[in-house]
Amino acid sequence: SPLMAVTNAISGTTALGGMHLLAHSQSATATALGAAATTLSTVNIVGGFIITTKMLDMFKRPTDPPEYYHLYGIPAAGTIGLYGAGVMSGNYPELDSAAATLSGLLCIGGIGGLASQTTARLGAVSGQAGVALGIVSTLGHLNPSAGTTASIAGMMAAGGAVGHYIGHRVEPTSLPQTVAAFHSLVGFAASSAAIGDYLNCQTPTELDKVHLASIYLANIIGSVTTTGSLVAFGKLDGRLGSAALQHPARDQVNAGLGVATLGAGAVFMGAPEFGTGIAALGGSLTTSGILGWHMTASIGGADMPVVITVLNSYSGWALCAEGFMLDMPILTTVGALIGCSGAALTKIMCDAMNRDILSVILGGYGTKNTSTGEAIKFEGESTTTNIEDTVQLLIDSESVIIVPGYGLAVAKGQYPLKDMVDSLIAAGKKVRFAIHPVAGRMPGQLNVLLAEAGVDYSIVEELEEINDDFEETDVALVIGANDTVNSAAEDDPNSQIAGMPVLRVWNAKQVIVMKRSLAAGYAGVDNPVFIKDNTDMLLGDAKDTCEKLAAGVKAAGK
Repeated sequence: SPLMAVTNAISGTTALGGMHLLAHSQSATATALGAAATTLSTVNIVGGFIITTKMLDMFKRPTDPPEYYHLYGIPAAGTIGLYGAGVMSGNYPELDSAAATLSGLLCIGGIGGLASQTTARLGAVSGQAGVALGIVSTLGHLNPSAGTTASIAGMMAAGGAVGHYIGHRVEPTSLPQTVAAFHSLVGFAASSAAIGDYLNCQTPTELDKVHLASIYLANIIGSVTTTGSLVAFGKLDGRLGSAALQHPARDQVNAGLGVATLGAGAVFMGAPEFGTGIAALGGSLTTSGILGWHMTASIGGADMPVVITVLNSYSGWALCAEGFMLDMPILTTVGALIGCSGAALTKIMCDAMNRDILSVILGGYGTKNTSTGEAIKFEGESTTTNIEDTVQLLIDSESVIIVPGYGLAVAKGQYPLKDMVDSLIAAGKKVRFAIHPVAGRMPGQLNVLLAEAGVDYSIVEELEEINDDFEETDVALVIGANDTVNSAAEDDPNSQIAGMPVLRVWNAKQVIVMKRSLAAGYAGVDNPVFIKDNTDMLLGDAKDTCEKLAAGVKAAGK
């Protein structure tokens, strides 16, 4: 999650494209598009870095030594100051490219630093310094008038204020939809810059093919990212239904929109007169936007973690195309980096769900292992338990593995859960958390949720690390998770989640499943674990139940 937040912030360098438009604007429309791109991108930059810092702060432990990463601001400010002095002297024309290169390297370091806990905070600082230097070096290179500079500063201040407000209000449960919303801003900024750049061309018929292709790609990728992200935001925020849009002619609609987009691109690549060119560009913007909306609407809620990473990758490639369009290597470098990192995250998410990426994007269902037969109908009745018996079970156990899911996030039950875990550990129990890669609605959401409550991340383990330990575990406590602990993934070749790696909680001696109801999970697949002999259901609100369990365990330990 911090990695996605920092890539989100860095992708806000689409602001540089907006600044470029404002400095070279030839019309009121281009100025408006540049202003929108600059302002919205700054929302992304400031909001993204604040969310990154907030999430990293959650992983701090009381025993951690004091940190002084803010002191890196001194050399960063010094570098910017030296660059400004060099530019004003007029004796070092190569400073602009050198500063842009350093900015790109710092952004690379920012994303690379998020690879581990030990370097994550340094990575965030590196990314912030890189974006700041990129903005300053772009201003130095463009050398806009005083009025334009003041306008750019005002727009970025307004965007920064909005980003600051959003960043400080976001809670861990709202991270997925916030990230999706931020992606839409990057996409909108990229499309705005592409159209504005074409409007600024004095003789569009003389544009070379690379420039035309860059405008076209930035336009359509930005459009797909914008509409797709808005739909993802609506689904994740509950404003739209999570079920997939199952239009009978879904594939034909997608193919038709794709052909229309490519056709408009072919016309545009012919370097026609301005009227024809802007019509083709507008046509491709419209058809690709509808395509982004339809494709995302056709994807079910269970695949939203993959959608988030795909959109993250799209935002990077839009930025990369914008870099070619404006001849700004910093945008090309950073965009390619974000695009590749998003693609790598998508691969991880697809592997964790045993899904094929094309199937996800095109709105398919099932896994790569799903057969064409009818899914097994598991018969049996679940047994329920109560707070008192569950407390006694936890007290009598020696080892406990807790599997949190999105239900815990919705109920905001992480704090009483942390109290219960502390009491169990104080009583000499071995307690660990098992996190599935796609638990929650975006990668790492449950890790952040537990960190917010102060859970020591040394007892939080991934699926590969802990899955074999369930056989030696006394109690598996499942809280608000369903699809990620569904044994049908291994037992039913016709299940929609067949072959998906799952946490084998059923191998524990006793399983307690805490859920609000017996309803199916986000994938809509019944879970046979609920009716196994060693499983008891503890129904109710996760927060309320965790509070009662924490109080019971604490009282029993006295």
